[in-house]
Amino acid sequence: MNTALLYHLLDVDPADGPAELLHRARSSRRLPTLVLSALAGDGVRMGEPARAELRRARDRADRYTRLADDLARSTGVRALRGLPLAGYYPADLLRPLDVLDLVAPGEAALWQAVVRLVTDHPVEHIEVTLLGDRPHHTAVTVLWPAEDPLVDPWYRVRVTTAALDGDGAGVPVRPYLVADDHVECLIALAEEGLRRPFLPADVLDVAALDRQPFEPAETAAVVAAYRLAPEAAALLDLAATYLPLGPLALVRATLEAELAPESRRRTEAAATLRPAARHGTLLRRTVIRHDWDEALLAPVPDGPLLLTPVADYLLTPAPDSATQEERAAGLRALHDWDALC
Repeated sequence: MNTALLYHLLDVDPADGPAELLHRARSSRRLPTLVLSALAGDGVRMGEPARAELRRARDRADRYTRLADDLARSTGVRALRGLPLAGYYPADLLRPLDVLDLVAPGEAALWQAVVRLVTDHPVEHIEVTLLGDRPHHTAVTVLWPAEDPLVDPWYRVRVTTAALDGDGAGVPVRPYLVADDHVECLIALAEEGLRRPFLPADVLDVAALDRQPFEPAETAAVVAAYRLAPEAAALLDLAATYLPLGPLALVRATLEAELAPESRRRTEAAATLRPAARHGTLLRRTVIRHDWDEALLAPVPDGPLLLTPVADYLLTPAPDSATQEERAAGLRALHDWDALC
C-alpha cells in the first residue's frame, strides 16, 4: 500500500501531482486524511491547514483507541470493523475512523457502555435500533461534536449486542463473530456490502489485509458460514482490479462454490423473515437510570415504547417516520407510565 496505489485507485495521473490527488480524494469521506498521511510520509511539502487536518484526524483515531480500551476494561465490549482494520495499516498511513463500532457481550454491558459515554462526553444524540425479533438485539449510536464540527465529522460510537446486523431480507442477524482477527476483519468488511456498494476505501482495507496468513479453504468456509460469500467475492473482485490479492486470491477462488448455495438460502429466507429492525424516535432524554441494566419494551396502542437507561423512544418501522400525532400519543403514554411508577 503506497501513494502509487492511491493515484491508481483514484484514477489520477501522477504527473498531475499531489494537489490533484488530494482534490480527488475529497469526493470520499474517508480518503482525504489517508492521502494526507501518505503524502506526509513521502515528504511532500504541505502548509499548516493540511498539517492541522491530519493532526486532528490522528487525534481522533487515538481518542477512539483509548475509548475502546477503556470501555473494554470496564464493560467487556470489544471493537469491530474500523478500529481493528486500522491496526493492519502501515504505521505511517492513517485509516480514518468516522465511527467506532463496538459489540457488547449482552444488553447489560451495552447499557453500561452507553451510560459511560453519556456521562463522560457531551453527547447530543442517542439513536436506538432493535434488530431481529424473539430475541431482538439492540444497537445504540451516540454522537457528539468534534473539535471543529463544521470541518470534521462528529464523534460517533455505535454499541450493539449483535456483531453482524444482516440485511433484513435474506441474511439474518448474527450475534457472534468468532474467528482469527484478520478473518474477522474480512467478514466485517464484507458485511458492509449488504448495505452499500464497495468503495475505493474498501480496496485499501483489502490491501492492508493481503499479507495476512489466510488459509483458503478455512477462510472461505467461515465466510460462507456467516452468510457473506457473495459480498466477500464482490469485494475481492473489485480489489483484484487494483492490486495483487496474495493469499486472498485463493480465498476468492474457493468462495466460488459457495455463491449459488447462498443465493438459494437468501431466496428461501426472504419469504419468511420478519421486519429487520425497529427504530427509536426520541421522545425524551432522562436522568440516567443507574439501576437499570436493560431496556423496557412497553406496548401501547399507538406503537410500542422503548424505555432505556438514558432516554425513552417510540419505536417505528423506519427511521424518523413517526408523525407529530404519534409523537404526542407516545408522550401521553409516557406520562401515564410515569404516574404508575
